[in-house]
Amino acid sequence: MIKLLFWIVLLAVIAFVIGFKRGRPTRRDNARPAPPPAPRLPEHMVSCAECGMHLPASDALPGRGGQFCSAAHRAAHEHRLEAAEAARGRRDDAAT
Repeated sequence: MIKLLFWIVLLAVIAFVIGFKRGRPTRRDNARPAPPPAPRLPEHMVSCAECGMHLPASDALPGRGGQFCSAAHRAAHEHRLEAAEAARGRRDDAAT
């Protein structure tokens, strides 16, 4: 019975030591900590020519008539411009 208790205690001590060593981070002398990330600078904001929503200039889609928040807004705005130009052309032809 004492031998069994001895082996149980010995295995518990070995498991504790292995777990303790495994849980500790290894120390590397030549490794430097990673530098902190550079702070992001404020970005220029533009407004969508269709809906007026403000968004970063890097996310905006350029098109005829300004900057847009999505391809659908760009297409809608350009369609409206083309319709206005066509109406203006018909009006100019009728006036002549």
